[in-house]
Amino acid sequence: MLCRVADSLFWMSRYFERAENNARMLDVNLQLLLDFDPHGLPTTPDQEWRSVIATLDDQEAFGKLRGEATAESVIDYVTFERENPNSILSSVHRARENARSVREQISSEMWERLNELYLFLNDVGARARCQAGPHQFLRHIVDQSHQFIGTTDATMAHGEGWDFIQCGKMIERADRTSRILDIKYHILLPNGERVGGNIDNIQWMAVLRSCSAMEAYLKLYVGEVAPWKVAEFLILNDLFPRSIRFCVQRLDNAIHRITGVDENRFSNEAERLSGKLRSELNYTTTTDIFQTGLHQYLDGTQLRLIEITQALQEEYFDGAYATAELA
Repeated sequence: MLCRVADSLFWMSRYFERAENNARMLDVNLQLLLDFDPHGLPTTPDQEWRSVIATLDDQEAFGKLRGEATAESVIDYVTFERENPNSILSSVHRARENARSVREQISSEMWERLNELYLFLNDVGARARCQAGPHQFLRHIVDQSHQFIGTTDATMAHGEGWDFIQCGKMIERADRTSRILDIKYHILLPNGERVGGNIDNIQWMAVLRSCSAMEAYLKLYVGEVAPWKVAEFLILNDLFPRSIRFCVQRLDNAIHRITGVDENRFSNEAERLSGKLRSELNYTTTTDIFQTGLHQYLDGTQLRLIEITQALQEEYFDGAYATAELA
């Protein structure tokens, strides 16, 4: 496969996944502050909204463009800000540009789903509709994203191109899960209330909802929301499709399918790094994680995902038109 094609499929998938993650995270934060009395929270509403910006690592850029973190300013910045490369609008635009350059490699149904979301976000009344009903607007983005993912799985041949799409999707998912979990632990720790208190549980439930993990978690840990169990589920569960371990397993599978090398061996740096991370996640326990420090562990995981992306870039994408940042 041409470097340009592999590069475009990888980043098309990663940008689309980023857009869906952003929409879901905004919606969860919005519902958290609407459903519960802000005065009862250990943090102020602006701290909750700043945590969204911190998850995206956009504090400096947001401060210059918007200043104060409010529901309106954060939702508009993360959804529509063209100067924000991580905004939903920017992500969908970049996904569409990458898809347009490889139209012959993707199905017409995939292009239609992607184009529908692009036109929805670029409609002249989109910002007004979002302001009038942000929950419905954001849910529509999530639903459209799920349609795109399902359409991709159902209409595209599961060959080399599909594997590059899986690589982009799984790296982005694992990275976002680690950031959502890290921000709750690092920024939204209980203040004036013990860990495990009612408000702390509400915030950990919001973390699960941000990863679409609430129902799956409660089926495994019936009726109990505990920080260490949430961390275990989102990091180490091998069956939930947004856990870090699940994503790294699927990433490693995809990379080995591309090369045709047995999964117990490696033929390039990307395979070595993904296989090493997969093996460590297979044998890591929550005790190991908390002994290291949850923040330190998650930060290290994010750096290793960047290393895998760089290795994929060097092995498969060098020479392709540069379409994205690595992280």
